[in-house]
Amino acid sequence: MTESQPPAGFAGPPMPDFEAFYRALNPGREAFPWQARLARQVRNDEKWPIEIGVPTGLGKTACLDIAVWWLASQADLVPSHRSAPTRIWWVVNRRLLVDSTLEHANKLADALDDPSSVGLTSDAAKDVAAVGDRLRSLGASSSARALEVIRLRGGVETRTPTDPSQPAVILSTLPMYGSRLLFRGYGSSRMRRPIDAAMAGTDSLVLLDEAHLAPHLRTLCEALEECTRHRHDVLPQSRSRPQLVALTATGGESTASRFDLDERDFAHPIVAKRVEAPKPVQLHECDAGDVARKLADAMKDLLNSASAPAAGVVFANTPKTARQVFRQLTKLLSDRAEVMLLTGRAREREAEHVRSRILDSEHGMASARKHGVPRDRHLVIVATQTLEVGADIDAEYLVTEACGVRALTQRFGRLNRLGRHDHARAVYLHAPPPKRSRGTRTRSQSEWPVYGEEPKRVWQRLQEARSGEESEELDLGSRHIKNVLGPPDDDPGRAPEVLPGLLWEWIKTTTPPHGEAPVEPFFTGIARADRIVSVIWRAHIPDVDCDPTGRHDSGRSWLWPRAKDREAVSVPIWEFRDALERDEAVHRIAPDRVTVERVTADALRPGDSVLLPTDRGFLDEFGWEPSSGSPVVDVSLPGNGLPLDAVAIKRLCGVAVPEKLVLTAKGVPQEDGTDLDLEDQRQGAEEIVRILGDTSTPSGWERDEWTDFVDSLSPVAVAPRGEVARFRVEAQEEERSSDELDERSLADAVESLDRHGEDVGKGSQAIAGRLGMPSDLVEVVARAGHLHDIGKADERFQRWLDPKGDYSGVPVAKSNLPRHRWNAARASAGWPRGGRHEALSARLVNQWLDLDSEWGTGLLRELLLHLVISHHGHGRPLVGPVPDDGPVPLVASIEGLSVRTVADLSEVDWAQPARFWMLNAEFGPWGLALLESIVRRADHAVSARANSSPIRRTT
Repeated sequence: MTESQPPAGFAGPPMPDFEAFYRALNPGREAFPWQARLARQVRNDEKWPIEIGVPTGLGKTACLDIAVWWLASQADLVPSHRSAPTRIWWVVNRRLLVDSTLEHANKLADALDDPSSVGLTSDAAKDVAAVGDRLRSLGASSSARALEVIRLRGGVETRTPTDPSQPAVILSTLPMYGSRLLFRGYGSSRMRRPIDAAMAGTDSLVLLDEAHLAPHLRTLCEALEECTRHRHDVLPQSRSRPQLVALTATGGESTASRFDLDERDFAHPIVAKRVEAPKPVQLHECDAGDVARKLADAMKDLLNSASAPAAGVVFANTPKTARQVFRQLTKLLSDRAEVMLLTGRAREREAEHVRSRILDSEHGMASARKHGVPRDRHLVIVATQTLEVGADIDAEYLVTEACGVRALTQRFGRLNRLGRHDHARAVYLHAPPPKRSRGTRTRSQSEWPVYGEEPKRVWQRLQEARSGEESEELDLGSRHIKNVLGPPDDDPGRAPEVLPGLLWEWIKTTTPPHGEAPVEPFFTGIARADRIVSVIWRAHIPDVDCDPTGRHDSGRSWLWPRAKDREAVSVPIWEFRDALERDEAVHRIAPDRVTVERVTADALRPGDSVLLPTDRGFLDEFGWEPSSGSPVVDVSLPGNGLPLDAVAIKRLCGVAVPEKLVLTAKGVPQEDGTDLDLEDQRQGAEEIVRILGDTSTPSGWERDEWTDFVDSLSPVAVAPRGEVARFRVEAQEEERSSDELDERSLADAVESLDRHGEDVGKGSQAIAGRLGMPSDLVEVVARAGHLHDIGKADERFQRWLDPKGDYSGVPVAKSNLPRHRWNAARASAGWPRGGRHEALSARLVNQWLDLDSEWGTGLLRELLLHLVISHHGHGRPLVGPVPDDGPVPLVASIEGLSVRTVADLSEVDWAQPARFWMLNAEFGPWGLALLESIVRRADHAVSARANSSPIRRTT
């Protein structure tokens, strides 16, 4: 591979040192010694230590700042010489509901874009703006943000980085990162999986928060490197693989590559105050029985001893125990306290209510709360491990169930976190292991849920430490807890071995084999594999047996609106199955993420997304609750509209709108076959909106929220083919497009085929150049971008894009057809259902390569063909045939040469599987996926530009 010609160097303001950058972002505060020392070490060594052992409460989130600062510091280097990864992943093995890191990342991104928006002025603003300018110079788009921030927390896709060359922070749970790394991204469509894999597996710094919770991920990454030896790196070697950094205060024995606090840190007054803060704990042992009641009683006793309303946390080991403690405390404390429940099984709507209360600046529990502000009453949070990580809270009282060394260290990190509460107290409750329950079949009777046999050893060490003390209390402050508890001796279990054959099956994203190996055990371990499904509640559930609009016999049932992360709750498969009635079937979102299928509960697989009707229950104000039969709010509707379905409307607000009125509003012909008068249809639509406005506020909705939703409805029915008819809203939320139907061919403005290819080629070249790829690879991706859509020159495809011939004589790449007319236009044009235009593009490119024997080496020619045929995620390893009764001649011009083929989509390129295998061996699975992603994301960026190069209509 040949080194690329670098883009012009950065010519902006000079780079501030880290201390100045930190000071600018945090007016009035200086970086802790360890933060400044780590930044210098990373910059000088051009790599991160393998492990960072800084205790909780000492600003570990600043590792994000250091990673961003280091990346910006290399903006003036030749891209191929840059060692700082473009993407920074912050990975946690929890679904965090109080995520201080997310807040920190968003604030950082806002400051980098516009320092004045976060109140920065003068020299501080100049330093932050300089870093922002340098970050923007790294990406291919001059209009992009300095730093993109993305959160992946559930089993439903949110976003993928917009541009592989743009600096980004991605906050992710372990399953979302691990599944993407192995080409099985939770929430991704099959067509998006290669892009997600490239974003996880290349050019990425992975900061693994509380890495002890994910010991198998590092082993997995090492094993993947061993079993995927390849000949050519598409990026500089240090950025061709993920760089994992373990952030854990409870790691194993110190190693030469572990970064720890030193004496300069302990001499710092703020650090000293926090690590020396007293955290006395009482040790209580009890018999097996109602552990939840004993946890609740312990917190009640602590609060009874308080001289003023205080903040307390109760940690339980399982969501079931946490729910029981919550119920008990609600009764015991009555009006004296506000009691809230926090587990990882809540939607964004319910989580936001709890989060806003915890982080309330006056009466919450955040570390940033002003010290000394009196409370009206006690605040108690009952939580599982979801509050152990990512939550910057400062509790005065704490009660915890028996647990392991690492968990106990994290839990006590939430008590007297800043050393401001001299009255802080805790209770550690040790009870025998509970009896085995459903979902824990592999646990022996001597093991505790989650923590195995470790709580027994923790209890012994706590008793030994207390035996030499005169007081009944034991201090578990940050400086002492490690000496008391000793090293962790939990058993992470084992993970299966990754073999090349298994990886090859996952890499084949277009045609995943039936019964393939699940990916979860490879990054979570066999015993603790997080086998979950994502549960989503909807008022309208598509009928899989017929077209939900009642107008077409499409044979497919489409989901509307598209599922989003904020709707989902992650639930263990076994628990979800137990909640259902016997033989109850459910609706599952299909792998394409846009259609729905009906399956039995036994057919569910890890990572599936399930739709439940809102009147099915299973959710309350704090999240997943199988015993709840209350209606659930459909959070997908605000910003999208109202499904015109009588059953859905009844679920939504309890009002039985007559079916005849719904049909009238949709414009369905009358029983005698006569068409409705448009005025009748309008009046019917307005009557439905009036009925909704007159109804009382539905359960779970705020009155203003409901009123705003009804007022937003436009009483004009639209009925896209295959989807439910609905009323839209004035400001329609943007829906993710689907590569399954090449919806990227729909745009606000029509663009010529030549201009579109030229723009995508230039975009691909810019991205590859900014990443520092070898020049010959830059040339290939540029050429692939230029030629990726050339197969759209097929006259049938052109009739599909331009049914009226408004752009006669000018082949177009996009269509401004209304989306609901898309499928009907395809059928009328004669384009076969399921036909892939990129297969024709590759066929034309192959003909051109036969004519131009001088272009490229054999390897680069094969790569070009692959990048064209796999452009929408197909061709990994094959683009299958479709019946084609009317193939037509297809002629195009490439580099001045006329190429010709027959556009017969029933023919298959049987050389593609071998080509795909060979290219994976040459560039590695993630390197090849990155090359694909560059062209695809450049296409997406060009397609997303509103009114980009419109063609004037002929008259």
